[in-house]
Amino acid sequence: MAVVWLGLFWLLAFTTPFCFGANVTYDGRALVIDGNRRVLVSGSIHYPRSTPDMWPDLIQKSKDGGLDVIETYVFWDSHEPVRGQYDFEGRNDLVKFVKLVKEAGLFVHLRIGPYVCAEWNYGGFPLWLHFIPGIKLRTDNEPFKAEMKRFTAKIVDMMKQENLYASQGGPIILSQIENEYGNIDSAYGSAAKTYINWAASMATSLNTGVPWVMCQQSDAPNPIINTCNGFYCDQFTPNANTKPKMWTENWSGWFSSFGDPLPYRPTEDLAFAVARFYQLGGTFQNYYMYHGGTNFGRSAGGPFITTSYDYDAPIDEYGLLRQPKWGHLKDVHKAIKLCEEAMVATDPKTTSLGSNLEATVYKTQSGKCAAFLANFGTQSDATVNFNGKSYNLPAWSVSILPDCNNVVLNTAKINSVSTVTEFVPQSSADDTATIDAFASGWSWINEPIGISSDSAFTKPGLLEQINTTADKSDYLWYSLSTEVKEDEPFLKDGSQTVLHIDTQGHVLYAFINGKLAGSGKGRNSNRKVSIDVPISLVPGQNKIDLLSLTVGLQNYGAFFDLVGAGVTGPVQLKGLQNGSTVDLSSQQWTYQIGLKGEESDLSSGGSSLWVSQPSLPKNQPLVWYKTTFDAPSGSSPIALDFTGMGKGQAWINGQSIGRYWPTNIAPSSGCTNSCNYRGAYSSSKCLKNCGKPSQQLYHVPRSWLKPTGNVLVLFEEAGGDPTQLSFATRETQSICSRVSESHPIPVDMWTQDEETRSIAGPTLSLGCLSADQVISKIKFASFGTPRGTCGSFNHGRCRSKRALSIVEKACMGSRSCSIGVSVNTFGDPCAGTTKTLAVEASCT
Repeated sequence: MAVVWLGLFWLLAFTTPFCFGANVTYDGRALVIDGNRRVLVSGSIHYPRSTPDMWPDLIQKSKDGGLDVIETYVFWDSHEPVRGQYDFEGRNDLVKFVKLVKEAGLFVHLRIGPYVCAEWNYGGFPLWLHFIPGIKLRTDNEPFKAEMKRFTAKIVDMMKQENLYASQGGPIILSQIENEYGNIDSAYGSAAKTYINWAASMATSLNTGVPWVMCQQSDAPNPIINTCNGFYCDQFTPNANTKPKMWTENWSGWFSSFGDPLPYRPTEDLAFAVARFYQLGGTFQNYYMYHGGTNFGRSAGGPFITTSYDYDAPIDEYGLLRQPKWGHLKDVHKAIKLCEEAMVATDPKTTSLGSNLEATVYKTQSGKCAAFLANFGTQSDATVNFNGKSYNLPAWSVSILPDCNNVVLNTAKINSVSTVTEFVPQSSADDTATIDAFASGWSWINEPIGISSDSAFTKPGLLEQINTTADKSDYLWYSLSTEVKEDEPFLKDGSQTVLHIDTQGHVLYAFINGKLAGSGKGRNSNRKVSIDVPISLVPGQNKIDLLSLTVGLQNYGAFFDLVGAGVTGPVQLKGLQNGSTVDLSSQQWTYQIGLKGEESDLSSGGSSLWVSQPSLPKNQPLVWYKTTFDAPSGSSPIALDFTGMGKGQAWINGQSIGRYWPTNIAPSSGCTNSCNYRGAYSSSKCLKNCGKPSQQLYHVPRSWLKPTGNVLVLFEEAGGDPTQLSFATRETQSICSRVSESHPIPVDMWTQDEETRSIAGPTLSLGCLSADQVISKIKFASFGTPRGTCGSFNHGRCRSKRALSIVEKACMGSRSCSIGVSVNTFGDPCAGTTKTLAVEASCT
């Protein structure tokens, strides 16, 4: 009976996420929940980057993927856009999000910050902070500390009122104060230390009943836990042996920027990083991101962060599983949890097995034993001897042995399915092509060039943009009328006159006498814009209208809040032939914050100003467009393809889907068709999409759509053809798997019984993603030495001629199937060679 109760204790301890009034503490090994040390797996989902309708599915997929914890930042600028005026509705409904996580039986790590970075506009700070007299952000400054404490206390109080802390029976087991301050604190001098000590004291004084952490803060004072962020954190050590080894940001990929290729992180490398962290004593690891989502509205930071925040995460921007990343990590999590009982009971002991080879053992006095074998070399596979047995270790991989004897998983050997997911052009519900529906019903309004608002004002000299607009709009007009006399040298030069403009960024359009004369843009690596525009002047008054744009505000770095934008000069007329220069910088400039269309609320689509005539203006700057459309049929996630458009913003039924910029093309070089997962990853190591738009497809949440009569509004800055717009849905075209004879058996089939394991053997499994689908076609099947990847498999030099028929018999018409990867199943087409089974199928 004692054995039964002990087994039940461990089952409940490791499968029951929380109970009422949980006590959360920590020691030098792990977080301790109700007296039990826990090995925890976490993933970041930022609630404003998806919709409330998506939240339950995202949370459930996270749970199904083996997560214990959902981690999210709290976005101050979204919740308090005006000082004292709060917004916790819709995508900002933090309480609802936390409660949904609780309903799913998961924990929450609430990263209050309130500085969040996150590639979010202004790092999540509301811009009104910048204008408080005497304020200096993120340092020992009384006005800032007062505001930071007020907001942090408000969030804590909200959570307490809803009984959401673990000590109240809620899911929140951790909170974070500040964020990666240690990366830049040296720039703030001695005030940094004072500030960090104050922040720690302020946070703990709020009495949440759960531990607080600071990430990337090696001098975090007790009792704050300092944690690690990075691509790898296995070598991290907390600043006291009384604190557990925790990883708050394991970057599952990287963010994307307009004008750059798309980064991605190989699944095998991410799995390796995770296993190494737990191997070397880690007990809490969080994926940043597990679902990245979308930067709706003007929330993207950077500057130049794309509207997509997909991050190559295990759940993609649209809420679909990214396979094999999601599935392989799920297997890794299961393998680690098989080791949890030994891991929480003792400290790891690591020994060398050779060059770049290590074994780590967790062994308890009661005989529980778990081991991790690592080959952190980047070139060669290795065979090691451990406990009298021989084990093959591929380069840059970790094998996990829950019983110190048998391998349940190797991080370089993927048992999970892979998928080929594509965007498929769609028709609307009445089967009329969406592109035709758009083309038949466009109306438009021209945005005035230059000053059109009664609120315009005149100042001498050039004003910095962010201080002028307070980020109420991306747009600021700089307007000047200058007189050119008939005997002016510039007129003699004709077209050889050049208008030179220097700006702090991010994008500039220059209009001369009402016509677009030139433009320029910065990029993530250099936001500044400097252009020389050939112009033709006329005798008398000449109108110079400069439209300056921001593309998200700086979100990272020391004093990032002081980084400016806009036309800061000089602005000069230069005569190329005679060398004459006139500096216009200090003249009387007239300014207009925002656009007339913004002032008129054109984005709602409801204005009476819209013009509908056969002659739709195309490829002209500064045009507002409007049309209506029916929702694309089906239930698959929707994207709007902006092919044909230039740069601007888009709204559907009054909600902003973000900034679009399909003409911003990534460099043509630097990408790889395949990326070697072996060796340290960096954000520039694995790139794709070279020579193509950084983002062409933009997420349209289905919950924003009605069956018919949806309103789409565009503001096109540079010029485009809206009739080329089309909808696409994200569809899974193929499911694949590739398993060799040397693979461990699937984690779900793992057992300590050797005979049972040998009977099971390596197994290839396939399964349709939707419950109402079955496998309808086997596109490819090969047992032998197949080459390629999912969607492009090819037969190798040897193959079994029976493979296709065997797979079809096992899988066709079923939602899922499993096939033993063995010569007993397929025969032996090439004796003495390790053979692989590769299969590609489709579901309907």
